[in-house]
Amino acid sequence: MEMMYWKAVIRYGHVGRRNEVSVARHLMFPKDTLIYEVIKEIHLMPGTKNNCIQSIYEVTEEEFLQGIEGEKDNFYLQNLFQLAA
Repeated sequence: MEMMYWKAVIRYGHVGRRNEVSVARHLMFPKDTLIYEVIKEIHLMPGTKNNCIQSIYEVTEEEFLQGIEGEKDNFYLQNLFQLAA
């Protein structure tokens, strides 16, 4: 099955109150997924708010794999995943 890879910069925390953290997330979806479906999925992620998406665009598989490795080292995401578990 072919996949599409997306990079989304998402704001977490108290968005709009200058107490937010922007984090790049790398997402994988089936080929031919439309951007609004990716946006819907982002809004279902823990810690996201209404106006959380700063940018979203399609990336290559190589960029996706590098981004996933970077997410493992992100202190904010480590704490978020511990709280969600």
